[in-house]
Amino acid sequence: MKYQGQSTDESEEPGEFLETFDLLDENDDEQPDRRPLEPMEDFDIVSDDTDEQCDAHRTAQEAHASVSAPVQPTMNDSYHHGMRVRALHMKTVWHDVVTGEDDLAVRASLMDKSTIICRTGMLMLSSGTGAWRVRDTMNRVAQVLGVTIHVDLSLLSFECTCIEGHHCFSEVVSLPTTGVNTHRIWMMENFLREIETYGRRFTVREYHEMLETVEHSKPDYSAAQQGLAAGCACGAFVFLLGGGPVEMFCAFAGAMLGNYVRASMLSRRFGQFSALGAGVAVACVTYLLALLGLAQVIPNALAHKEGYIGAMLFVIPGFPLITAGLDITKLDMRSGIERLSYAVSIILVATLVGWMVAECVGLSPDDFQPLGLSPLVLTLLRIAMSFVGVFGFSIMFNSPVRIAATAGCIGAVSNTLRLTLVDAPTILPMLRLASGMPPEAAAFFGALCSGLLAHLVEMKLTYPRISLTVPSIVIMVPGLYLYRAMYYMCIFDTGNMLSWFVRAVLIVAFLPVGLGVARALTDKRWRMTS
Repeated sequence: MKYQGQSTDESEEPGEFLETFDLLDENDDEQPDRRPLEPMEDFDIVSDDTDEQCDAHRTAQEAHASVSAPVQPTMNDSYHHGMRVRALHMKTVWHDVVTGEDDLAVRASLMDKSTIICRTGMLMLSSGTGAWRVRDTMNRVAQVLGVTIHVDLSLLSFECTCIEGHHCFSEVVSLPTTGVNTHRIWMMENFLREIETYGRRFTVREYHEMLETVEHSKPDYSAAQQGLAAGCACGAFVFLLGGGPVEMFCAFAGAMLGNYVRASMLSRRFGQFSALGAGVAVACVTYLLALLGLAQVIPNALAHKEGYIGAMLFVIPGFPLITAGLDITKLDMRSGIERLSYAVSIILVATLVGWMVAECVGLSPDDFQPLGLSPLVLTLLRIAMSFVGVFGFSIMFNSPVRIAATAGCIGAVSNTLRLTLVDAPTILPMLRLASGMPPEAAAFFGALCSGLLAHLVEMKLTYPRISLTVPSIVIMVPGLYLYRAMYYMCIFDTGNMLSWFVRAVLIVAFLPVGLGVARALTDKRWRMTS
């Protein structure tokens, strides 16, 4: 090939030959595809647009993903001089990734099939469910599409490789944050049943339209409703821990306002730990203010300070704790360890903030005063308060009212059974038992009961099992033990700290074990290793 200006004389000197290559051709500026150079001060990394203008450019996606397939910029994205603005977690416009929207999904390209499978897994993962359920859902979708997949899951991301014949395609999907949305899990269960029945008739576009309906679903409850649910749940929780009417009322007020602040901050895209710390601080202070208000009417109201722990129990990370145990049981170690680390981080932040506020205002986690109730009345009240507590936590997890009520009924039975086993000598004096069952063993049987009852409900209704089991045993998580362990650690009382901490860890460990046993007894897919 002869280059422009190149001499064909072999005797030409090397230096003269190199000079023939004009790397900065004067004619290059006239080329239409060449981008003109601009001074550095013209590059505006931070957009001058207002937040409202930037939000208007966004697509209505709740989850975020980074996909290995190249995505061309669209008019919905905000750019400045070739840079994406506010792109900490870039949103994937799924319709721009798809190459054949009108093709039957089973006959579509491998990339389009992978997009459907990964979007399904993304919606399940963003709902807060465990790794096994996410992988199982993706496997069942892949089976309908005639694809083999391999998935590696974590708390906020997964890597999926799709194999079809001699071709393979890999994607990496990531989320900016995590949360719990049991209503979305229910919608995804319905989506899964739909495609397992009619999925071979749907086009790629129809798959994404169904997934888009799930993705764009709004929360069922406002921040005020979530605050009211938290207040009811924590007030009931305080009674189950041994508190009386004064502690219940103050815990109700503190948890209601604290969770309202937390939910409001999360809806405004504050960080999880910032919202968590603010919510716990507001809950503890509100408890004390409510107690001071009652002291104007009830003379000995200030003797009930110990109930402030109940006002902050709405932050118990029940879903991450339980799903972490289930993931580890299924050897999903990466997801299980990350979920456990996330749950421990929430507990540390909540308990440290609670301790700091308690030290500032002079509160301490003393034992509750005896209520003096008869065994029959105590059992009936435990059934009622267990229902209220589980119902409240279910609403906080965005469960529809019917699912929340069903979970409340399951929790009323299983949690009352757990408490009765612990207090058997008092509740059942006719048995003449020397002592009750250890709390750790009672937690195992309570979780086992929840799992078996949820299986019976699942056979009759279409409610997702995890939406029934986890809320029904969240009320069994020893939040009081965990807080006391942190409190005694902060005041350097090592003996009490270790005692409360070990007991809390054992109870938390037995809860997913009980659920896992119930699942293994009733679910063939759970027992299978592949």
